[in-house]
Amino acid sequence: MPIVNIQVTREGTIPGEVSITPEQKAKLIEGASKLLLDVLGKPLNSTFVVIDEVDMDNWGWGGLPVGEYRRRLAGGR
Repeated sequence: MPIVNIQVTREGTIPGEVSITPEQKAKLIEGASKLLLDVLGKPLNSTFVVIDEVDMDNWGWGGLPVGEYRRRLAGGR
């Protein structure tokens, strides 16, 4: 029984949104499940897909919280 864990940042993909949409989540679940069926022959009903949304305060890049890294990258120290 495969378990697929997908992590996405809690930024949203639509201005003003703070999460991916339920429709996007459904497509991720469907796509990941189909991938395991196609590649490993795992039946759809044996694949579990978990989507974790990571708050912006809970991840970093280049040794900095991501917000600060992006500010510096944009030249706004």
